[in-house]
Amino acid sequence: MPDQSRLFPEQTPQAAPGSDASGHRARLRKRLLDGGSDALGDHEVIEFLLMGAIPRRDVKPLARVLLQRFGSLAGVLNADPRSLAAMPGMGETSAAALLVVAVAARRMALQQVRDKPVLSSWQALIDYLTIDMAHLTKERVRVLYLNSHNMLIDDHHVGDGTIDEAAIHPREVIRRALDLGAVALVVVHNHPTTPF
Repeated sequence: MPDQSRLFPEQTPQAAPGSDASGHRARLRKRLLDGGSDALGDHEVIEFLLMGAIPRRDVKPLARVLLQRFGSLAGVLNADPRSLAAMPGMGETSAAALLVVAVAARRMALQQVRDKPVLSSWQALIDYLTIDMAHLTKERVRVLYLNSHNMLIDDHHVGDGTIDEAAIHPREVIRRALDLGAVALVVVHNHPTTPF
């Protein structure tokens, strides 16, 4: 039978099965519930997310390694899934547990943009784009198509480029605007070395 620890690295126990370092997880959970968004440090947020994916192992060291490797909480949550899964002690399950948070954050931010005219909620638009694009390592181009009330019709991810360039074909942008019945559009791209 193949070595199970190599097939499912996130399930390899390093501590005794069921050990919780004298209730560390319960204390962490209580601090989160009692203290709100500022109750946990970045490494503890990652640790808390990993606890569900890796139930019987101390994940604090792994959380710290991930922060060191990817630079920040946002860097970890926006990391390439393959890069996360390849980290020692990680796997697809634990990578997915982290990445789903970024997906949820993007959807929440998009909902804020979709519910209001884009030009009257400029900060919501900037927040949405920052959540999605600020931590990318390659340039990304997207086009926001608006209706006559400046409401978002479509957020089209045109494509990703390299670290310092991304191509866009104006004819395709205009064709899509006509197909959607858009009356305005906003072209957005990032610079990986600087946020917007």
